[in-house]
Amino acid sequence: MSEQCCAIRIGQAVPDFKLETFDPVKGDFSEITLAAQKTAKKWTVLFFYPADFTFV
Repeated sequence: MSEQCCAIRIGQAVPDFKLETFDPVKGDFSEITLAAQKTAKKWTVLFFYPADFTFV
């Protein structure tokens, strides 16, 4: 059985997403979207760290 979901390869565009973030300076949570980052012309670095449920 071969099942593949949501695979993104090098060079492909990343689909829009929404994430909850925490700002330690403000001590508050907020949301961020990839679309908002693109609109603001901000650099965005995505990384994945499997099996770790701690703040980075």
